Amino acid sequence: MSTGTTKAPDIPIAPTEYDQRWMDNVLKVLSLYFATIDNAGPSVVATQRNGTNIKAGLSFSQPDPTNKSLRVLSIPSQADIANIRTGDVYYDSTAGNVLKIKT
Repeated sequence: MSTGTTKAPDIPIAPTEYDQRWMDNVLKVLSLYFATIDNAGPSVVATQRNGTNIKAGLSFSQPDPTNKSLRVLSIPSQADIANIRTGDVYYDSTAGNVLKIKT
């Protein structure tokens, strides 16, 4: 999963005739690119919880910093609005914990 910082690779210009070295190079470039995209990377959104009850169906999580065998589910609130990007989901606890999208 790309984090938005993955850039598409520059594909070498093809030779006039078939060249195995060129083809091998293109396949290496594409393999690295796809491996980068397939890397799960960090999650930027998470499931909203109310105690032990899940309130929103977003299923992203991250390892608990104090216990790596557990996953922590969280989502930013309106208190974090200055630090999130336009389009990110957050919950507004001043409006009954409704999910909103930063515009």
